[in-house]
Amino acid sequence: MFDLKGKVAIVTGSSMGIGSAAALYLAKCGADIAVNYRTHDNEARALASEIEKLGQKALVVQCDVSSFDEASKMVEQVIAEMGHLDILVNNAGINRDGVIWKMTEQMWDLVLDTDLKGYFNFTRAAAPHFREQKSGKIVNVTSINGLRGKFGQANYSAAKAGIVGLTKAVAKELGKYKVNVNAVAPGMILTDMMSDLPEDIKQKAVAETVLGRLGTPEDVGSVIAFLCSDQSCQITGEVIKIDGGQYI
Repeated sequence: MFDLKGKVAIVTGSSMGIGSAAALYLAKCGADIAVNYRTHDNEARALASEIEKLGQKALVVQCDVSSFDEASKMVEQVIAEMGHLDILVNNAGINRDGVIWKMTEQMWDLVLDTDLKGYFNFTRAAAPHFREQKSGKIVNVTSINGLRGKFGQANYSAAKAGIVGLTKAVAKELGKYKVNVNAVAPGMILTDMMSDLPEDIKQKAVAETVLGRLGTPEDVGSVIAFLCSDQSCQITGEVIKIDGGQYI
């Protein structure tokens, strides 16, 4: 485990999946967690209970990440109620799959507004605080599909590719203020959302890996925790693939 005692983290979309695993891992490392959710209230409160059992503080905040105003208000609320902010993990995301000739404007806008604009909204809200205190860690959850593209996911791939550009630009802008900005790019991860996928699709993803297994949310959470720790102080602007070699 990494030492994050005394740190306060926001993890967007943390009621389920990778976000939940990341929040728990950070809490196990000693961080207090602001749990963000949009619709999964019960899951968010269950996560908060687990965090508190670890001896850490948990603040549950309902917030639509695609709203600039709601994101700003959540950051201010966290700082007001938890004292400060040290870590931002941008994770909240949705998918609305379809081939490009069948994709509607609504499908495109919903995904881009959540999966890309949501990251901007929270980064924009947190950046002045990190800049003023001359410290901070931002970890953005992208995807290998943002690096290679994915059939039927033009909107999702575009958003995740945009996160890579956002990560690198903000790393350059905030670097002189001792703020590290990195991204993780998971391959197929065995989240609840993936459980309904047909077995043949899962096996095809396994076959793409060189390690012969799909990742777990905890595999991603541990790397996020590393990037939020002092051990990663010389790493910024990077995109770390967590895919068992699926991309290569």
